[in-house]
This record gives sequence, C-alpha cells and structure tokens, in this order.
Amino acid sequence: MFETIRKLFTPVESLTPDEARDFMNQNAQGSFTLLDVRQPREYEEGHIAGATLAPLPQLPDFYNELDSQKPIIVYCAIGGRSRVAAQMLAGKDFRQVYNLTGGIKAWNGAVAEGPQEMSMDLITGDETASEIVALAYSMEKNLGSFYKLAQEKTGDPKVNKLLGTLGSIEQKHKDFLIQLFEKLEPGRDSRQTLDGMSSKTVMEGGFDTESFMKQNWKYLQKESHILDLAMMLETQALDLYIRFGARMKNPDSQAILNRIADEEKEHLKALGNLRNETPDE
Repeated sequence: MFETIRKLFTPVESLTPDEARDFMNQNAQGSFTLLDVRQPREYEEGHIAGATLAPLPQLPDFYNELDSQKPIIVYCAIGGRSRVAAQMLAGKDFRQVYNLTGGIKAWNGAVAEGPQEMSMDLITGDETASEIVALAYSMEKNLGSFYKLAQEKTGDPKVNKLLGTLGSIEQKHKDFLIQLFEKLEPGRDSRQTLDGMSSKTVMEGGFDTESFMKQNWKYLQKESHILDLAMMLETQALDLYIRFGARMKNPDSQAILNRIADEEKEHLKALGNLRNETPDE
C-alpha cells in the first residue's frame, strides 16, 4: 500500500507544447495515447485532435481501456489536473507518462471541437479496410468539390488562386487513398470504384457539404480566412479519423485509419506553413 502511495507522489516528466507536438509528429498514430482529463463540456469546446476524454474524477474507470505499454501524454486546462492524472497513471505502472506543461491553454496550435460521439454515426465499427478508404475518399472528394464551387463564386483572382491550391492538395489526398485502395483491392479500377462508392453529402471532417457552404461562405472572401478555415477542416478530419480508429473492431481497418491520420498531420503542417506566409487581412 505504501509503495502505491509513494508512486502517486512520484514526479512525472513534462513536455512543453512544442515538445509534445514534435513527439506526436515523429511517432506513428496508434503508437501513443493523448489523454484529455478535463470535463466533457471543456472537451467539446476545444480539444487537441485525437485526444481521448477521461475526466479526472472518472480516470480509474478508464485504466483497463488504456494501453499501459504505450506512451501517454496527459493534458488538462493549465496543467494541474493532468499532473495529478499522470501521477495516478504512473502509480498504476503505466510505462511512459508525460504531463503537458500549461495544458491546452498553452497549446499554440489548432484544436478540434465537438463531443467524442460527433459524426460517429458515419461508421458502425465493422467496416473493412477497403470501406474505410472509400469513406475517406468520399470526404476528400467532397471537400475538393467545395473548394471548386467556392472558386466559381469568387471574383478575387488571389482568392481564386488559393482555392485552386487547396483543391490541388485535396487531389493529392485522393491520390494517396487511391494508392491504398489499389493495394487492398488489386485488379480493380480503383478510381472508378471509389467514385462509385462516394457519398455526395459528407465532406472531410464529417460536415454536410451544402450546409457548410451556406454557413461559411462569408469566410471565403480573404486568403487568411480561407486558410484558417482549411486548417480547421483538416484538424477536424484528423480528430475524426483517430476517433474512427478507436471504434474499429478490425485491426486492418484501424491500421488504415492510423495511416490516413498520419497523412492528415502532414497536410496540417503544410497548411500551417502556408498560413505563416499569409498576412492577416
């Protein structure tokens, strides 16, 4: 008993937001756990993409759901609750636990919004790897169509060019998914098959395409606003793919979603670089 109490007060290692971001970028999705120990309302208002919600008061109920052999990065609002949670996990012999210094308030990157169950009705959890690729392709395709439609509506040449660039990025996303599908379904016309399986309504991040266009047209008038919107969409998509992965019963489907999530991280970095080069308007 005394050993357990001692472990609860054992200092745990901390990561700054930049160190945590580097860690997450350098390690494959699925090889670590990002744990949010705030309350559900706080999580819904904004959370780091891919975080699992385990409120501190209920944390012991989650011990059996967490992999003690994987590194865990724990965060809260400013770092107090997460330090306690990290110490609790260390006391339960979790192998590698980090506390995020300053919590989400110190996180200087994009965050996802919404509850853990948002858009989860798009899957059952029984999907095959091929079906997962088809769903991701459909969402990427519809986002590309969204950018193309916005191009047709704008009369600003600079905005038009930027929207074209974003559309090209989505085409690269689609090409990546086509390559994945070809490996899963050799001998089939992957592009034609995926186009045939695509939904016309749901785009990347789980949003309804038509509704999203109506709600966000006003943000598509300036380059900086467009890039902010694009980064929000990619962050929501990353979060959604990771949450999908946690729901999958098929290990192959989960592995595919982890690969797609890693690809989304690269897209987010590219958009971040583009945003840094674009002045606020």
